[in-house]
Order: sequence, then structure tokens, then C-alpha cells
Amino acid sequence: MDTAIKVAFASTDMKHIDQHFGAAESFAIYAINPDEAQLAEATQFGKLAMDGNEDKLDAKIKALDGCVAVYSQAVGASAVAKLKAANIQPIKVSNGAVIADLIEALQDELRQGPTAWLAQAIKRMQGPNAARFDAMEADGWDE
Repeated sequence: MDTAIKVAFASTDMKHIDQHFGAAESFAIYAINPDEAQLAEATQFGKLAMDGNEDKLDAKIKALDGCVAVYSQAVGASAVAKLKAANIQPIKVSNGAVIADLIEALQDELRQGPTAWLAQAIKRMQGPNAARFDAMEADGWDE
């Protein structure tokens, strides 16, 4: 799954979205491509209160390094700002949303053509296109 994207889901049972991002006790992190999805990692944080303590956000965002998105039942404004700065798209879904259904919807989107945020995330993952220099040279570009 070399071309897979990583996506996190705030979940205590690893099957349903049932956590607010800031107070999430755990995340299920999946590697997803258009044809398959694999649980790559499960992170644990223990019980946390929704107390406005911003320090806990940094540890969570660090744990989600490499993820393009995180699904949760809610996410605060400061967490949204920090997630966006880390190139992680926060996605709010209803409490109890089924992770398998969300993965299937993402796979459909990957097959049919990603939305703007997902296309940007994939582009960031791929990095700069080295072939662009060949195209520039073919157009007569000279240093």
C-alpha cells in the first residue's frame, strides 16, 4: 500500500466514531487506497477531559503525523487551527458513524476523483514532481 493515504478516526471501540478530538482516548489509523484499507496503528491516550488544556492537542497531532485527515464527533477551533497547520484535515461526523462506511466513502472518492481537500493532501504526499524540470528544458528553459 505504497500509495495509500493515512486517515485517523477518534474511536474507543475501533469501529465507530465516538470521541471529541480534544478528549479522544484513542485513534484508529488506517492506510487507505482505492482498493483496500488496513488498520495501520491504534494510538491510546487514556481518559482526558474537555478542559481547554491546549498541551494535550500537540501530543495528539504528533501521533497523527502522516495522516491526511482525522474524523471525530467534534473538534474545537484551536484544534482545527493546529490540525490545519499540520496539514491534517479535521472532519466532523455524527456520533456513532461507522468507520467501515467512512472508509468505503473515501475509497469511492479516491476512485471517482478526490474533492479539493483530498486532492491537495495527495499532492502534498507525492511531493514535487521531478519531471517538471524535463518539461521546462523541453520548453527551452535555461539557467
